[in-house]
Amino acid sequence: MTSEPSGAKRRFRLSAPARRRTVVFVLVGACVAVLGAAMTGNAPLPSALDFLQVGHWVYNDASSSAVHVDGSTGQVDARANVPAAAGSQVTQGDHSGYVVERSRITEFDKSTLSVGSSTAPPSTEEPFVVESVGGPYLVYRTAGQIVRLGDPAATIPAGGPLSAPVVTSDGTLWLHRIDNGAVCELPRGATLLACPGRLPQGHGGSVAMVDDRPVVVDTTADTMSLVGKDGLGDGAGLGTDLPDTAQVANDAVDGRLAVADPERGKLELIDTGSLVTNTQPAAPVSVDLPANGRFSGPVAAAHTIVLVDQVHNELLSYHSDGSLNDRKPVSGPGGTVQPVVGQDGRIYVDNADGSHVLVVDGQGGAATDVDVDQQPPGDQSGGAPQTPPSAPPSLQAGPIVVAQQPPPDATPPGAPRNVKATAGDGSATVSWSAATSNGAKISAYAVSWPGGSTTVSGSRGSVTISGLENGRSYTFTVVAQNSAGQSAGASSKAVVPGHAADAPKVTATAGSSGAVSVSWSAPDLHGATLDHYEVTATGQGTRQVSATSTSFTGLSGTISFTVRAITHYGSGAMLTGASGSAKATVASGPPTVSILSVRGSQSNQTIYVTVDANGNGAPATCQTTFLNTTQSPVACSGTTEIPIPNAYWLGQVTISVTIKTSLGTASDSWTGTP
Repeated sequence: MTSEPSGAKRRFRLSAPARRRTVVFVLVGACVAVLGAAMTGNAPLPSALDFLQVGHWVYNDASSSAVHVDGSTGQVDARANVPAAAGSQVTQGDHSGYVVERSRITEFDKSTLSVGSSTAPPSTEEPFVVESVGGPYLVYRTAGQIVRLGDPAATIPAGGPLSAPVVTSDGTLWLHRIDNGAVCELPRGATLLACPGRLPQGHGGSVAMVDDRPVVVDTTADTMSLVGKDGLGDGAGLGTDLPDTAQVANDAVDGRLAVADPERGKLELIDTGSLVTNTQPAAPVSVDLPANGRFSGPVAAAHTIVLVDQVHNELLSYHSDGSLNDRKPVSGPGGTVQPVVGQDGRIYVDNADGSHVLVVDGQGGAATDVDVDQQPPGDQSGGAPQTPPSAPPSLQAGPIVVAQQPPPDATPPGAPRNVKATAGDGSATVSWSAATSNGAKISAYAVSWPGGSTTVSGSRGSVTISGLENGRSYTFTVVAQNSAGQSAGASSKAVVPGHAADAPKVTATAGSSGAVSVSWSAPDLHGATLDHYEVTATGQGTRQVSATSTSFTGLSGTISFTVRAITHYGSGAMLTGASGSAKATVASGPPTVSILSVRGSQSNQTIYVTVDANGNGAPATCQTTFLNTTQSPVACSGTTEIPIPNAYWLGQVTISVTIKTSLGTASDSWTGTP
């Protein structure tokens, strides 16, 4: 399920007036003939031409092939024969397509439609597919694994389960760790996650985009916050009470972020303007969804929001003001259907067997049903040679630029701008802004550092360098290259790679009068220097501690304590280690106990004493005394039955019970015949 990257350059359309002294050969009828000959293999294609198809790929079970749908025309214009399991997904990068099964990923060439190699995925679950510059990405949410099929290809561990990811226009992937609340980014080309923000422990949430900026929606606190390099911004109220099961759209449209509330059967359109203007947000727009529905989505593009009702097998298209744009049945067999956003500004919905694709215009919201089975693609499938095909519709119209010689006044490029380096564990990610081309296309960027160098494509804006030594300072220099020469070098500030500390083992012990002692073992620092420990307690903020213990007073109830080691290598930045945690329950007062009933069983010589035990927030134990014999203490809370074994009695007896917590003891007694 794919769409061509929006940044892809169309080579078959004149986008601007030609420069003076530029030689351009424009052929109309003759070039169409040459192009047809080249497509049949009878004439070579010019090396400067790239076939970059626009639209969406879907796997068609009936023909065992990946089929390309042109979203602008609603026509099938290519088919690659790739045998795969029914219901497979298809995604695409700049030059290759990928058929994604649970057991393998098969690459095919989008120009020749020939099948390439297959690789094994890191998990057998069905991944969440994200297409972007530098991608595509397969996000295995349960396994916590990210596969980048773009350049450079990589498998990146996230460390835990993930909610649905989103991506910015520069190719940065944003994710939310469900288990620990971390909000993380994976910049284009990077192989390590950076996690600048974190939701409070136990809070549910999702990431989304607002004006191409990442935000996190806290469905427990019902707030929305921008994510920056320094963490989460101030939370803006959503204006509605969302359950943790709320489904958040990928992007805001026209200042509204769509959230589906399946428990109440509502689509809430949340005002996002207050995130940047610090004004009071407008009330959400609430839309009733079809009764008894089960929905996938919402997915948003341009001015349109799309959901798919899985129960009624129906697509619902809404305008950003909540009005219904269109309503279309999803043709073919039922099944789980997920709407996806194409980089051409359209939303695509494939049915379960890939025989139909619904194409939704992001501007107006109208949906068009494309019958894949009934639209042969003009014999453009891979495999044995067939009848020479006609050119796809997107290649038939308009003048064709066949060749263009470089301007004679081209000079070496300007230096790259904004060169930055971010240290990782044995690595660093170097990023830069494009250099001025000065009349000739940037062909490559050369990145060098003490002990090494690498060269990347001129379309790149970042690279991740691995194999660096932790604790050593590195400065990275970037040089741009074009046909006329090299630029001057531009360097980053020095960074020091390092490994963050492991999690310490934390112990929290409640004392008297609301006091708790917290201690921890020194974790493995991996050769770094300890700066301090960060200790956080529920409702108490964060304190810096140099020792391996600290104490808190004035506490009550159950308190969570978290400890992290803050370390550094040489002059490098501070590294925040993994967190260790513990809980302690602090009593609000002395305990109380009362005997509710006493019963005896002569058959097994046991007396059963039922008590109401109240530790006032602290763990408590209870002991019974019968005929001057005190039994071993047992844990007690609320209504608790305590047995007294091997008991012999005749007539009335006296039984007493004593409760004990960290704040004291209390007793009750009973006299009677069990």
